[in-house]
Amino acid sequence: MKPFSTTKETDAIPAGLQDVMGRLASVAMQVAHRIARGGIDEDLAGLCGTNTDGDGQKALDVIADDMFCTALEGSAVRFYASEEQETVVTVNEGGTLAVAIDPLDGSSNIDTNLSIGTIFAIYPAEAEAEASFLRPGSDLLAGGYVIYGPQTCMVVSFGRGTLKYVLDPDINSFVLVDPAVKVKPTSTEFAINASNYRHWPKPIRAYIDDCVAGTEGPRGRNFNMRWLASLVAEAHRIISRGGVFLYPRDSRKGYENGRLRYVYECAPIALVITQAGGGATDGENPILSQTPSLLHARTPFIFGSSEKVARITAYHDLPEQETSALFGNRGLFRS
Repeated sequence: MKPFSTTKETDAIPAGLQDVMGRLASVAMQVAHRIARGGIDEDLAGLCGTNTDGDGQKALDVIADDMFCTALEGSAVRFYASEEQETVVTVNEGGTLAVAIDPLDGSSNIDTNLSIGTIFAIYPAEAEAEASFLRPGSDLLAGGYVIYGPQTCMVVSFGRGTLKYVLDPDINSFVLVDPAVKVKPTSTEFAINASNYRHWPKPIRAYIDDCVAGTEGPRGRNFNMRWLASLVAEAHRIISRGGVFLYPRDSRKGYENGRLRYVYECAPIALVITQAGGGATDGENPILSQTPSLLHARTPFIFGSSEKVARITAYHDLPEQETSALFGNRGLFRS
């Protein structure tokens, strides 16, 4: 099984990362095949416990985690951090790299046959295990995701643009289809879980209110809302046609810093999006400039088309009295 179809595909990957990327791609192909056979051989959506954050683990969460960790044995990866593991795992004592991974993002969608994925981040390894990951996303050597859907795609950045690969089922290898992915600068789509509206901070409510107001509101246009409950699927839609994704902090217990994890979810997605010309922020500050304090630290996360992310940041810059009600009559951000 050849992870990339020709030298054209591997030439786009820095030499020091080619072996690791090949191993990640090979496991992704196996995971894609296993998902395609879900329900035939095994119940991939069956609950099998909880992870360190108390989230329910599906069988495929644990299976994928074990597959990725095992595949990195004998590679240049020294440390492995996963959403499914409480602490960092030492894979190869003499390795020079550190891999953080969400082995199966969106696993709540397994039994509904919606798109799910894998998110990965590669850092230089430090002497201390956690120090390899408790650093700003700007230190990333690579970040990306694999989406398992009608197509299996890998979207990745090595810090000099964003690349898109598609798994060719005829040859069972990833083919480079776009060496310079670009996020559309603006769009009429936004993605947020509207059921949490009453818990959001005022700037987020004000932004969404103005979008929902449509042509009669200050934006003077209609917008469409999307929500897939899969970070990878949301990111891939934005990569494909623009828009913005919002998972803000809110007033519920446990959501004070949002729900998404910085190290193995937000930082790699932010790298992919920003290297494709989009924006990524916590609502006020760029994601890639932040340093997590814990391995499983959470952060609010807003990313997508540059115009939309900048506009949401501007809402956070407004004084309290400006975000305490709808903008409809004031038209502060009329397009």
